[in-house]
Amino acid sequence: MPHAPVRRRHRLRLSLTIAMAAVGALLLGSCSAPAPAPATAPTVVASAQASVIGDVPADLAPYYGQVVTWTSCNGGFQCAKVKVPLDYAKPGGESIKLAVTRLPATGKRLGSLLVNPGGPGGSGVDLVVNSGRQYFSAKLRAAYDIVGFDPRGVQRSDPVKCLDDAQMDASRQKDYDMSTTAGFQAAEADSKAQTELCVKNSGNILDHVDTVSSARDMDILRAVVGDAKLNYMGFSYGTKLGATYAGLFPSRVGRFSLDGALDPSLGIDQISMGQAVGFENALHAWAKNCLGTKDCPVSGTVDGAVEQIRQLNAVYTKTPQQTSSGRVVTGTEFTNAVAFAMYSTDLWEPLAAALKQAFAGDASGMLMLADYSADRGSDGKYNSNTAAAFTAINCLDYPMDSDTAHMRTDAAALEKASPTFGALLAYSGLTCKYWPFPATGRPAPIAAPGAGPILVIGTTGDPATPYKWAQSLAKQLDSGVLVTWKGNGHTAYGRANQCLTSTVDDYFVNGKVPAAGTTC
Repeated sequence: MPHAPVRRRHRLRLSLTIAMAAVGALLLGSCSAPAPAPATAPTVVASAQASVIGDVPADLAPYYGQVVTWTSCNGGFQCAKVKVPLDYAKPGGESIKLAVTRLPATGKRLGSLLVNPGGPGGSGVDLVVNSGRQYFSAKLRAAYDIVGFDPRGVQRSDPVKCLDDAQMDASRQKDYDMSTTAGFQAAEADSKAQTELCVKNSGNILDHVDTVSSARDMDILRAVVGDAKLNYMGFSYGTKLGATYAGLFPSRVGRFSLDGALDPSLGIDQISMGQAVGFENALHAWAKNCLGTKDCPVSGTVDGAVEQIRQLNAVYTKTPQQTSSGRVVTGTEFTNAVAFAMYSTDLWEPLAAALKQAFAGDASGMLMLADYSADRGSDGKYNSNTAAAFTAINCLDYPMDSDTAHMRTDAAALEKASPTFGALLAYSGLTCKYWPFPATGRPAPIAAPGAGPILVIGTTGDPATPYKWAQSLAKQLDSGVLVTWKGNGHTAYGRANQCLTSTVDDYFVNGKVPAAGTTC
């Protein structure tokens, strides 16, 4: 029996920044970041002292000891550019500059807290500027400068560039029936063409955006802000970045929180399977909640309600639905819209409203969710390069099997495990099949012997980073401490309950390590 039509693989591993920005926009209406304040006299920070820099190779010492100028920006924030080597194997060669923004501490300052929102490809600058005062508690902001940076290849830090806005729109309007030879060949040809555009438009950065290089950048940032040890809060992919840092520099780990953990020992096929099950479970949780509300667009049992959504998706797959804007919503974009709403329970109600419209023949709400998923503004411009950076980083971090037979077998397993989302996660190998730079990363557990206590936070109903991944990472790390939030959605801090917030804040501000097995 032939498989149902399988569409091209699209991103489910969204940046936390994008997801939370969309929540605000959907619930509060359109808004924008404050206009940059006029620059005041710059603050020049002298090069870090030897006690802060630590024992580093002589050829990297100029980067660790560089003088950084901070200027006022974005209404109460400070901005700087920090120089790092393009290639750590050749530190005397070409350099690049990372965009860094900090929100100064409001009270008795303990140091700096570096944050990463995930992705890979999420902007830490955007997280701090757009959400820093809301997302991080007053207690945390009093004690730490909240420091966000755009990792190499992201947004303002020598960004990876692939498609322009019009090309992104056109790409998102395509669906491929991967069960047919013609559909598979079309997807492969487009993947190859997009890779060629990435190479053409990105310059020398493309083969140096791996996670290990970004983790090494973080150690330079640690020295530049004047901390002998790095204090860090990473979300989603940011947990992999933080764990990688801990593995490289265990003696320089300060207070660390890894929230929504990726398991670094997993390969890309295992990650896709974990997410397929996670998103399927999340949709069932959404349906159960929706069926208890007044205006739920689905009915009957939980399984029956999910099946109704799949049947509607099949309509979009067969015939992409028009919207008043002239754009269409394909089966892939319909699935992306549903998946996106699983990242936060604050998006559950907007999804119900969009599905109600969709069942009535209006695709506008689903398109709005899909656009937020892709970080597309109402003006038609894409607000970040997350999609391009996501691909470039993953192609270096994960070896991928592009054998057709392997990918078809994997796709069948994903669809069986997740009839709603499995197709979206299949055919990973095509994404990097024509990538001209070989993967340098290898999945492996990280122990970080000698590091101080590291909080690993897992959410029991997390679709994008399943709870068992947090359990696994906490066990791998010699000093891992698992903290559990019983909730739904992706990551915990900033959206969970007061128990979780207080546990994390007490750790960072007071040095109180929670008891093993703490559950909120």
